Amino acid sequence: MNTPLAAALALVALPLTLAAQGPGPRLTSALIDTAGNRIGQVTASEDAGGALLQVLVNGLTPGQHGMHLHAGAKCEPPAFTTAQGHFNPTGKKHGHKNPEGAHVGDLPNLTVMADGTGRAQLHVDGWLLRAGEKSVGAPGTALVIHAGPDDDATDPSGNSGARLACAVISVAPAE
Repeated sequence: MNTPLAAALALVALPLTLAAQGPGPRLTSALIDTAGNRIGQVTASEDAGGALLQVLVNGLTPGQHGMHLHAGAKCEPPAFTTAQGHFNPTGKKHGHKNPEGAHVGDLPNLTVMADGTGRAQLHVDGWLLRAGEKSVGAPGTALVIHAGPDDDATDPSGNSGARLACAVISVAPAE
């Protein structure tokens, strides 16, 4: 990663990490691309209503990219198949436009600007990082960014295409 980019990510990440307030655990995880290069980070924390995820990315194609929580807490490039399918412990359908309701792994699309950078702050209502029945952090999940936008309706993945980037979200000890 080039020095100006690293400095910019550090400056942006610092306030996000310090701003994360809540009673539970906090973590920061590298967001890697299909070559295994760090292209950003995901910071996760808790507040009273659930898990708060902050995403910073650089080097992606400008436009909309689908983003999902996946069931596996592993990000092995190049295809990130170790991240498994979408995190869907409640057995719901895919997409916020689905009349049967969205599953937990459905997240809003990430907007990547013309310079290849993107940032998002997401809230996973009712789901926490710490261990328990409703946990996204123990044993863990992965945040995956896809090549195209999520159409918020098509099952199982919103027609969002290939997996471009991945970050592990886990408070469990590494294997």
